[in-house]
Amino acid sequence: MTVTAVPPAGSPTGPALPASPVAPAYARLAEVFGGLRVAERSAREPAPRGAGWVGADELAAGGAALDAFLAWDDAQVLEDHGRRGRPDVVAGFGLHRYAWPACLLITVPWFLHRRVPRFAAADVAFHRTLGRMAVHVAAFACLPDDPAAALPGARVVPDEEALRVEVRAAVAQHLGPVLEGFGPRMRRGRRALWGMVTDEVTEGLWYVGRLLGEEQRAIAELEALLPGSTAPYTGGAGFRTLAGPDGTELPTRDRASCCLFYTVRPQDTCVTCPRTCDADRVTRLTAAAAD
Repeated sequence: MTVTAVPPAGSPTGPALPASPVAPAYARLAEVFGGLRVAERSAREPAPRGAGWVGADELAAGGAALDAFLAWDDAQVLEDHGRRGRPDVVAGFGLHRYAWPACLLITVPWFLHRRVPRFAAADVAFHRTLGRMAVHVAAFACLPDDPAAALPGARVVPDEEALRVEVRAAVAQHLGPVLEGFGPRMRRGRRALWGMVTDEVTEGLWYVGRLLGEEQRAIAELEALLPGSTAPYTGGAGFRTLAGPDGTELPTRDRASCCLFYTVRPQDTCVTCPRTCDADRVTRLTAAAAD
């Protein structure tokens, strides 16, 4: 199989692409989070396949490519924890590994530049071990005063709320088909699956907001984006504040879904898991802040 490598735009190993409306956001993301790099490709370039690459459309199809994708998670759970995870739990881990960075493709340009790209499943390829995504941006939404409003593919919307509608629609357009691929393997209903997407949107941008030094703005933006009544999303951003031992405010939230990690390590829960009590959260968040 021929593998098409997709170098970052302007790299020495490939031709420079014209600056896209979302390129500055992806460049900034790479600066603060080295675990993910996004390369844009033109409409004429094929999406990369093979040698660790998988297309979102392949995951959505639910066939051999998804089997191979989940085999990696199955092996990783065994290596890390000395036991195999249930197949439905492994499928949930695999969905998280894709959906978390996929949501950032949309939320980071919105957060930084008020531009919301749209991606069909065929527009995105993912290389998990390298932490890379290759994307084609054909269309995006923006506000009337954005200089990018004059670019090809721009869809101008009137205000901030309309742009939030675009964010929710863009995530649903891209991840809806992916959920169809993962769903039968996860033994979860539609509500639980969209609860997972709610959590990926919220916790991904929350994390990047901290890296950018804009945690409070990220929280405020996410609460406006996901107030809790925006189908198909289940629940909302749902942030709340705990008091640290010195009176410091510690933001937290309760996940709308459960990752089921406790089935692999019963003694361990996520800090935002509803199973994690507030006292434990304060201890863990205080320790993390001190690092």
